[in-house]
Amino acid sequence: MRASTTPASRTAATTRIVDRVASRLVELLWRSYGEPPVEVELRDGSVIGPRGSDAIGRIAIHNYGWLLGALRDRDLAVGDAYAGGSISIDGDLIAVLDAAHRTPPKWADHRSRLPGIATEVARRIGRRTARRNAAHHYEADTEFYRLWLDPSMTYTCAYFENDAMNLAEAQAAKLDYVCRKLHLAPGDRVVDAGSGWGSLAIHMAAHYGVHVDCFNVSPLQNEYAARLAERAGVADKIRFHTADYRSINDRYDVFVSVGMLEHVGLAHYEELGAVVRRAIGSDGRGLIHSIGRDFPMATNGWIRQRIFPGGYAPALTEAMRVFQPNRLSVLDVENLRPHYARTLECWLSNLQRERATIEDRYGVGFYRRWELYLASACSGFRNGWLQLYQIAFASSESNEVLRVRASPTGGAEENSQAQRSGAVRPLREVG
Repeated sequence: MRASTTPASRTAATTRIVDRVASRLVELLWRSYGEPPVEVELRDGSVIGPRGSDAIGRIAIHNYGWLLGALRDRDLAVGDAYAGGSISIDGDLIAVLDAAHRTPPKWADHRSRLPGIATEVARRIGRRTARRNAAHHYEADTEFYRLWLDPSMTYTCAYFENDAMNLAEAQAAKLDYVCRKLHLAPGDRVVDAGSGWGSLAIHMAAHYGVHVDCFNVSPLQNEYAARLAERAGVADKIRFHTADYRSINDRYDVFVSVGMLEHVGLAHYEELGAVVRRAIGSDGRGLIHSIGRDFPMATNGWIRQRIFPGGYAPALTEAMRVFQPNRLSVLDVENLRPHYARTLECWLSNLQRERATIEDRYGVGFYRRWELYLASACSGFRNGWLQLYQIAFASSESNEVLRVRASPTGGAEENSQAQRSGAVRPLREVG
């Protein structure tokens, strides 16, 4: 005679099956990240990975609803699970992410991502799309960014000339480092593409006596930047245009873009280069500062969909598409990767300090999304998955170029004074 089953026993049996399937999926996921020394606790209390002192942190999984999505897009599913509270992390968040990123990136490891790279090559980012992408990230709320950026509202890699520098000092050092690389002289006309909240333009105008046209698709950023310029006493030297780089039509001595190339889209690099060439003519110079990669690699699915829609960090070989077809000579490439890792550590520390305020104003999920984003980016730079390139260039016909690598600490002030006085020697005079 067949034994009858109760609803409770059927429920228990179903739970055991779900737990076994979930355990297998989580183990596969853990292995896909290189079996990091992180303890993963499932809902039933079982543990995958090392335990106790052998683990650098602990991930607790509170529900399994996101696991099937990880089969389609691992990074998107994990990111959403953390932001939504389906998983939590005990321990140093960056250290746990470091463990998952510790295996050095190799081209062979990313063959499966080639279709994603092909998509990046083909993707078109028109003016309307560029405006929508910027609104997704930069127009959440200026007050939110004020909580964790430095007072200048510089939202790009800082430059720590020495270990004693705090974030504000390092951001000021970065702004001046860019200016010195550009060899600015009083009266120069400069175009700043993707100018953010205006910190670089204000620094150039205030300390180097140049006139700046800023092109930025975010009206809220431009409004805020204009107020900062007024407060700094340089409003008469800066014009803010709510438009993207394709609207640049005048002639300038200098082109600069800090943190915009990531949003242009691979399909538009040659077009950007043509705009640069038209802007600086046959005797201009410039600098592009951008997050990059050691080799072509598709953008993390969670970052692309939740943080930076349309964002792509190019390999140097891809970035050359801006310069090579447009008679722009690359003079210097510097990688500031460790500086960006430290910048992100500062931003994350500031964000975590303001956690209660952010959760109260914007919600717990919003805070967790930004916490994960900043920690992931920091880990990416620490482990070499991300790079930070400054590419100095000039029109190929130009000979009015000094050495492009600005003097290190100790000679920087002399170098800055020389450029403020307009002392720019022809290339042939440089020994």
